Amino acid sequence: MAQAVAGRAEEIAAKVEDFVRNVVAPHERDARCTAHGPTEELVHELREKARAAGVMTPHILADGSHLTQRETALVLRKTGLSPLGPVACNTGAPDEGNMYLLGKIGSPEIKERFLNQLVSGASRSAFFMTEPALEGGAGSDPSMMKTTCVKDGNHWVINGRKAFITGAEGAKVGIVMAKGEDGACMFLVDLPHPSIRIERVLDTIDNSMPGGHAVVVIDNLRLPADQMLGESGEGFKYAQIRLSPARLSHCMRWLGGCTRANEIATDYANRRHAFGKPLIDHEGVGFMLAENLIDLKQAELMIDWCADVLDTGSLGTAESSMAKVAVSEALMRIADRCVQVMGGMGVSGDTIVEQIFREIRAFRIYDGPTEVHKWSLAKKIKRDWAGKSH
Repeated sequence: MAQAVAGRAEEIAAKVEDFVRNVVAPHERDARCTAHGPTEELVHELREKARAAGVMTPHILADGSHLTQRETALVLRKTGLSPLGPVACNTGAPDEGNMYLLGKIGSPEIKERFLNQLVSGASRSAFFMTEPALEGGAGSDPSMMKTTCVKDGNHWVINGRKAFITGAEGAKVGIVMAKGEDGACMFLVDLPHPSIRIERVLDTIDNSMPGGHAVVVIDNLRLPADQMLGESGEGFKYAQIRLSPARLSHCMRWLGGCTRANEIATDYANRRHAFGKPLIDHEGVGFMLAENLIDLKQAELMIDWCADVLDTGSLGTAESSMAKVAVSEALMRIADRCVQVMGGMGVSGDTIVEQIFREIRAFRIYDGPTEVHKWSLAKKIKRDWAGKSH
């Protein structure tokens, strides 16, 4: 049985890899790849091609069931071979995490109205949690949330400001997180909505995600009670259900990106000559590429280990923090070495290496900065120590 499951994932991954390398990657220099991500026109075009190739939302099967996390790791690594791969195959953030959450928590009505259009790739979504930092809003510490929700009859009224909301521009489905009297709540909303106004789309170091990252005002958003996701006051618990797999999915995709960057740097080092021999024969260059192989394998093993933990049904909070730190830092080293090996070519837009370097730098912050995860782990170490008899 295990062999059959492994074979299933390998077959899907092979189809995805062929599609991403041969159909998607040629679009990387498309003029429709903008500073705020690929345009809606390009997203639609790539997704039509993904449907034709049979690789749309490949981690969710035709019967609605999901691949295991371990299988998903294999498939999402292949979508990540191009920054446009997750966009085309519908495995990118925030949609992949939002689909996972709605599949776990959504009522049949919410799944029918909101989830199905995401799984089909017909629509994109946004997750409205992070708030403006200099206004004291929620970021790495969600308990600082200032956005409010107040019950009014059979409706809820939501007010607040959000920041770094990935994909808000152009999204059709929103998950809004707000704080009520009994704790955090989540709501589903059709987008665009007149009560949700995009103030601006931020200029950020990364540009792989459609719609970019927006600052948003929520002004008297009035929603029926049946558009609440799950139960009132359980929002932080639901966020944890989403966050561990979602941060691991980031690791999966960007491992694919760094695999591709290393391929390009390796090819360059073997073709480029300096001081009488190929760059690869210079120890300083050869050692950097050797270190890349080591970091790539360690990242792969860390992802698979955490995926196995999640597949037991565990929330995997500590394990996903460890994986996020280890993998994001390893991938940063890999991307940096690729740039260094390629010299001037590495900082130009002539290859995808430069973009992958920028994306990985942002990834060290998104879904929890390295330092926050280490702090969380240190608190766990203290709790575990205190729980033992000394």
